[in-house]
Amino acid sequence: MGDAVDALVSDLLDWIGSGRPYAEVMDAWRTSCPRLPVWEEANLRGYVHCRRDARGVQQVLLTEEGERHLQQARRPEPAR
Repeated sequence: MGDAVDALVSDLLDWIGSGRPYAEVMDAWRTSCPRLPVWEEANLRGYVHCRRDARGVQQVLLTEEGERHLQQARRPEPAR
């Protein structure tokens, strides 16, 4: 995947943070453009998972791998 999709996946993970309702994520991040499959890419990479909360609302959460990816993406690049 290109840098554009990598950057958007990191933006998605940052936006999800400690969790958001699935419906909210789908409303904000679904795309009909096959060249920018941000949600699909985050799922394929294992960065997000869904589960129902105590009220039965499906939530999107970051996996440990998603947390690691986000931490790496937030690190400033070393000066050359």
